[in-house]
Amino acid sequence: MRSEKQIYREFHRELLGSTPETTPSVCRKFLSGSFHWYGPHPITRADGADSFIADVWAPLSQSFSGLQRTDDILMGGHYNDQAWVAATGYYHGTFTKNWLGIPATGHPISLRFGEFARIANGRVCEFRTLFDLVALCRQAGLRLLPPDAGSEATVPAPATGDGVMLEKQDPEQGHASLQLVEDMIDGLLEFDGSNLDSMGMQRFWTRDMRWYGPGGIGTTLGLDGFQSNHQGPFLAAFPDRTAGPHAALLAEGDYVSVTGWPSVIGSHMGPYLGLPASGTRVGMQVMDFWRRENGKLAENWVLIDMLDLFMQLGVDLLQTALDHQHK
Repeated sequence: MRSEKQIYREFHRELLGSTPETTPSVCRKFLSGSFHWYGPHPITRADGADSFIADVWAPLSQSFSGLQRTDDILMGGHYNDQAWVAATGYYHGTFTKNWLGIPATGHPISLRFGEFARIANGRVCEFRTLFDLVALCRQAGLRLLPPDAGSEATVPAPATGDGVMLEKQDPEQGHASLQLVEDMIDGLLEFDGSNLDSMGMQRFWTRDMRWYGPGGIGTTLGLDGFQSNHQGPFLAAFPDRTAGPHAALLAEGDYVSVTGWPSVIGSHMGPYLGLPASGTRVGMQVMDFWRRENGKLAENWVLIDMLDLFMQLGVDLLQTALDHQHK
């Protein structure tokens, strides 16, 4: 996957260094003729380079001056005979122009992202991108959801500092990491409907595991914190949750990543993040990145398209916050 990672990194390097006049040539160089971009609400989708520039890149780059990007994890692999590169990290810039209706602050701001790129014949064919817009809005003074049960601190890079994998990894380690994640997911399916211990999560996670959730949930430390701040409330709200079809599932070295569109399907049968049960059936766009350590999962980075989820539940989080701010 060395060449695919190089294409991915070079595209973002040239894109960040481009001007409105040179961006089209960068996109023509790296994007395939049938390119598609899939993203979070309210952007959702862009088909072709021109749409990507007009609807995704130009608004983003013009709203955050001095835009830079840091990859905390960069990995690759094949899924269903297709080559994918996955990354998560932050964009950093000064928020100088309103973006997606979010009011500019004039101050430095950080935008957390997760991204999967499908690459074929030397070109990027597809992006699947999530932004943590709830956390971004909080930095801009807009509270879209109640305060996080976990910490609202900036999500860190892997504790081991080895998340950006540019050199060949031991394939046996990748197989072991993937098997651990698949065994953990099988354990999730053992939930008896009431007792979290029925899933036996202690078999799969280190005692001091760290779970880095999206804005609205936050960061939790240790299995007890994870279960009380996220897993318990989530299962109470979506007790029949099942996994959706994977768009990509990758394993490299000690890392595993997965995304689906949707990744999780369930019925809203209990209160969730301040919203009463509605009974609505929803699909959630999610990205997970895991790091394995000494045979167990030590860290998990998670992004969820919260705005899309709540739109399915009948609530426009962003518009509601903006309306409240203007009162």
